[in-house]
Amino acid sequence: MHKTQQDVTIIGGGISGAALLYLLSRYTDLKNISLLEKCATIAALNTHGRNNSQTLHCGDIETNYSLEKAIKVKQGAAMVVNYARGLAGREHILYKYSKMVLAVGEHECDALEARYKSFSPHFEKMQFWEADGISRIEPNVVWGRTERIVALGVEDDYTAVNFHALADSFVAQARQQSKTSINVHLATKVSEIRPHDTGYEVVTNKGTIHSRMVVVSAGGHSLLFAQRMGYGKQYACLPVAGSFYYAPDVLRGKVYTLQNDKLPFAAIHGDPDLLIRGKTRFGPTALILPMLERHNFKTIPDFLRVFHLDKDVLKVMWDLFKVKDIRNYMVKNFLFEVPYVRQRLFLKDARKIVPTLQLQDLSFAKGIGGIRPVMIDKQNRRLHLGEAKINPGNGLIFNMTPSPGATSCLQNGEQDMRSIVDYLGCHIDEQKFNRELKE
Repeated sequence: MHKTQQDVTIIGGGISGAALLYLLSRYTDLKNISLLEKCATIAALNTHGRNNSQTLHCGDIETNYSLEKAIKVKQGAAMVVNYARGLAGREHILYKYSKMVLAVGEHECDALEARYKSFSPHFEKMQFWEADGISRIEPNVVWGRTERIVALGVEDDYTAVNFHALADSFVAQARQQSKTSINVHLATKVSEIRPHDTGYEVVTNKGTIHSRMVVVSAGGHSLLFAQRMGYGKQYACLPVAGSFYYAPDVLRGKVYTLQNDKLPFAAIHGDPDLLIRGKTRFGPTALILPMLERHNFKTIPDFLRVFHLDKDVLKVMWDLFKVKDIRNYMVKNFLFEVPYVRQRLFLKDARKIVPTLQLQDLSFAKGIGGIRPVMIDKQNRRLHLGEAKINPGNGLIFNMTPSPGATSCLQNGEQDMRSIVDYLGCHIDEQKFNRELKE
């Protein structure tokens, strides 16, 4: 364990922690930065390609975003593209596929056409396609249809990301910054963060680090660390797991479906899997699970510590389950995990994208899918669906849920970088930052 006093210690080696490490090393004058990751490799959990949607969210085809939110998301995605453009080997990080959001039936088609009119001035590559246009790009989406379909989409743009490879590149690029001492500690589990005369002590299984500032980017565990230190008591954590299904190579690009406004969870999509060539992946489903990491039963006690089942949490859960659409959705998504039943149930949803899919085409993707920690706002008694961050202004930052996920890694990291600069009194090379990531 490195003994030098650290300027900043980042806990969590997923995409958010790795992005912040890169930003601080390249654009600030900080001298000593540590990254601590409990796994043996960077980006081993939710950032790994098997556990997320592999999508660069740009706001154009995500129908759960308002125009204001979509424009912000577009800016965050552009930062990722600008970063990767200058990399050797970027073809293993960013991928170009067509993408579209599909409307089925007159009601959905009318809603999507109205959305196109308001969004297209802000998304210059966006196109509106009737069935013949869709057929040219995604023939399997059109074959076997009887009802009307339309789509909004883009043919030639960066739409998919291997976020594991992106996180690895952030760490590698950070290590190349000669002016900064970068200390990456893998297989290093943090047990406690405690105040110290010079800032904070970060206690790990490999020793103790002294740091002027600490940023925790560890998903649901960020809330656990925060609450142990007396912060974030207004939140509880509701972990939502996503599962996927594999099918043959039936889609050329990403095909999303319209969001149900009554549901706080994303609608399913289908796209080519970046990690398994020749496979189309459909999903994700949404299942509430009592653990902070998928397939890791040792995190159940941690879940119980951050769930805090009290009257405020019960009120939020009751408000969810009393809505028929949500109640039916949650029951269906539970059944999506039951062998024999799940393929038959999921086939109906997948056929909204590819009508000719057969039962034998679908297989449950075992061991695939991560967990997204959804925050419950206990004060306002509602789900907190956007970004969740706790920054008490005393040298601590806790990131629970970036929004929209990994796409926002540099945008969210910029927020943290500016908070760090303000607190520590260091400087950002604004000209370099804007030239490389913003322009």
